[in-house]
Amino acid sequence: MIRRAADRSFNQITVDGDTSTNDMLLGLSNGQSGTPAITQADSPAAQLLEAMLTEVCIYLAKAIARDGEGATCLLEVQVRGAESDREARQIARTVASSSLVKSALFGRDPNWGRLAAAAGRAGVPFAPENLQIQLGDFRLMEKGCPLTFDWEAAGQYLRDRAAASGTPEAQKLDAPVVVEIAVGAGPGTGQAWGCDLSYDYVRINAEYTT
Repeated sequence: MIRRAADRSFNQITVDGDTSTNDMLLGLSNGQSGTPAITQADSPAAQLLEAMLTEVCIYLAKAIARDGEGATCLLEVQVRGAESDREARQIARTVASSSLVKSALFGRDPNWGRLAAAAGRAGVPFAPENLQIQLGDFRLMEKGCPLTFDWEAAGQYLRDRAAASGTPEAQKLDAPVVVEIAVGAGPGTGQAWGCDLSYDYVRINAEYTT
């Protein structure tokens, strides 16, 4: 359960592409809850426990991404239509990890080209004519071709989401910039979370020393 929950949460976040050797996730069970033991992996009780565990991990993972050094907003990338969940998660994480995507996000620039380029270099083959990209309520690409959309309104969506990130903690994680990407008609779905790349990221890490 822990491994699957981690694959859908902590392993799907990125701030700058670096990881720490002391980052870890532990699940402990001491038998003191007083609830009946779960002995079958496919039982309703086991499925409920895993679903709850995964939701907690996702919430905590999103908090890490949102609180990245110098971050001003949270990014959520949703991918569907891949051949497997693993491939969908790979595309989502590649997009969320892209420095160009993160820079455009900080600039409040609805740059479909950077999103498409990141999806295309994720190492997951898909037909370009199947690519569809949506930013919030704005459809940016359809069938691999850019669409005409209200650029100013899309930029305002990014500015509004960044402004919402300055509100109390409970609301920060409920107002991400949402990018939806479809790459085909496969059953695979996946998500990843990241943040923008701001001037403060360079300042904070330039001033930090060991």
